[in-house]
Amino acid sequence: MIRYRLICKKQHEFDGWFRSSSDFDEQAEAGGVSCPVCGSSKVQKALMAPAIPKKGKSKASIPAPDEAAERVSLMVAKLRTHVEKNFDYVGDRFAEEARRIHYEETPRRDIYGETTLEEARDLVEEGVEVAPLPGLNRPKAN
Repeated sequence: MIRYRLICKKQHEFDGWFRSSSDFDEQAEAGGVSCPVCGSSKVQKALMAPAIPKKGKSKASIPAPDEAAERVSLMVAKLRTHVEKNFDYVGDRFAEEARRIHYEETPRRDIYGETTLEEARDLVEEGVEVAPLPGLNRPKAN
């Protein structure tokens, strides 16, 4: 796994984990990497300082890629659990419902669901606050 410091066209900086340098390039070119702050898919690698261990510390103190990936996976799982427990699932009506909340046509509440990348970009351009959430699956039918 490779960690990159990324920056979007609006200068928001964030980290991203990728299997390889070419994996980042492919995802970015396809519009699959987006800013968690504004949703922009115009993302590039930012300048990063190399991770150099302090004097007296061995390289072993830097987490191994598998260990770091596992931590990220656990954080994503916790986020997913929190969203599923506390947000209303609106399915493929996400864009419509997010607009209704934004324009105060319905009471404010936290929601999650699915939408297309194009629709998500339109929401961001309208000023509707949305963020992509990795690893969210549809709730199981009861």
